[in-house]
Amino acid sequence: MPSADRPSLRNSVSRTGELSIEMTRWPSVTESDGEAAFSSRLMELLGGTPYFRKNPENLLALDSHGTPARQNVLALVRGRGRRCLVLAGHFDTVSIANYSSLASLACEPEALTKALIEELTAKSRNPAEDKALADLMTGDFLAGRGLLDMKSGLAAGIAALERFAELDEPPGNLLFVATPDEENRSRGMRSLRDVLPAIAEKFDLDVVGGINLDASGDDGDGEEGRAVYLGSVGKFSPFAFVAGRPTHAGYAFDGVSAHLIGAEIMRAMEMNSALCDEAHGEISPAPVCLEAKDVRHGYEVTTPAHVWLSFNWLTHRRTPEDVLAEFSALAATALQTALDTQAQNAKAFFERQGSGRAEIHQGQVLTYAEIYQRAVSHGGQAAAERLNALDQSLSGGEDPLSITRQIVAATLAEAGLEGPLVIVGFSTLHYPRVHLDSAGDKGRIFERNMMAAAETCAKRHGTSIKAKQFFAGISDMSFFGHRPAAGQTQLLSDNTPCSAFVDQAPDGLLSYPVVNIGPWGRDYHQKWERVHMPYTFEVLPDVIYEAALACFAEDG
Repeated sequence: MPSADRPSLRNSVSRTGELSIEMTRWPSVTESDGEAAFSSRLMELLGGTPYFRKNPENLLALDSHGTPARQNVLALVRGRGRRCLVLAGHFDTVSIANYSSLASLACEPEALTKALIEELTAKSRNPAEDKALADLMTGDFLAGRGLLDMKSGLAAGIAALERFAELDEPPGNLLFVATPDEENRSRGMRSLRDVLPAIAEKFDLDVVGGINLDASGDDGDGEEGRAVYLGSVGKFSPFAFVAGRPTHAGYAFDGVSAHLIGAEIMRAMEMNSALCDEAHGEISPAPVCLEAKDVRHGYEVTTPAHVWLSFNWLTHRRTPEDVLAEFSALAATALQTALDTQAQNAKAFFERQGSGRAEIHQGQVLTYAEIYQRAVSHGGQAAAERLNALDQSLSGGEDPLSITRQIVAATLAEAGLEGPLVIVGFSTLHYPRVHLDSAGDKGRIFERNMMAAAETCAKRHGTSIKAKQFFAGISDMSFFGHRPAAGQTQLLSDNTPCSAFVDQAPDGLLSYPVVNIGPWGRDYHQKWERVHMPYTFEVLPDVIYEAALACFAEDG
């Protein structure tokens, strides 16, 4: 298309910054009233634009979840034919609590940026704070809760949508969607995924691709943040619920130390780089522990009966079957190592004491599916009903690790088993690994078109935009255009104690290639969360717009 026929790029640039700041001023912490109210404010904003004033039937708000209902916002610009590209981003944010005395300014980008500069200038700083101050002083970075993650991504998508709507005859259909709850369970995107086939049928659309608009971090000059991500990491949250044998602290060898078993599991898992995946030349992050604690109520001089650990394990290729099998084997080795260590120490102790004999303990590792079956076999239908009632009573809670831990403890009690043993399973929602390689020829064509658009814009703006294989942050991209395999769904369901953390995907879902193209900045979720304005407000909306044109190009 000749440049003279293109709508004004300058208008798109200024519009992105304005929208980013305006939407950041609408607080929308996950599960808050602000999150519930955001959709109506966005509907009003979009409804006031020229295209949707003329075509109000193309602007929808659909209930997702919660009371009051959180809603997905859908805005469709119609063009030639049936081909449709979807732009998607979330509008919920993490808490503002870490802003402390500046919490009242957390959603006021200009005022917050000024206040942060003043605060940082007046204090002794650590290296991270030095970097934040240097960034903010350049004038290229703007702070604000959710500005980076990810209202500036939404703003860039809206700016591209409005620019697309200005074309005399758009070459395809562009659907912008804004969803709640990415920061918790991706309930917004999952509900959108489930209803999208009906939306496509209603508007007679053929969804051929998607662009997720989420933000990435870059601690350098932005070269790594200016990227088109061709896939996203998978996330697993394997847990180990350890049952030892409690004993009075003065008679340590009369029991089995749950802490020692837990420590061996921790040593085998924590930051173990051998457990990192490699695919397409990129390595996934190492697993880390998100929670480790003994399960007791109140103080007594007795060793704990139970210890709980939950890990975050990001993958590029491992399946649920792979992760459960590897984690079970790792737990079994750790359990045996702990029991052998305790036996050796007991033998040495009793030899020195000249009395007693060390007991040799045998342990076992069970999946949650196995311990649940033991519970039902032991307690019958009544046990199943009690566990189901507990599941339902806890499913509305917002702490998945606590919820899962309580259900596993109850299941073990119903099974009537004693330690030493380790129960393994998944403590919260699984985010599937996704990549264009799953889409075959369609994925390769989509990648070519996306990268052609990125190259065009990079040259135009005198910058660089690279292809990266995996978006490292857990995101809605895992549920965007992705149809989960039935066998994997069943294994996850059987081994995830709380049903609320199982993705029950219906039949008939759409499948199409998806990439992530979003803003970059630093320290998202932190007090110094800040977005790089030159790229995000100037380059990003142009990339998204050109990507849409490339997607609809007839030779594509």
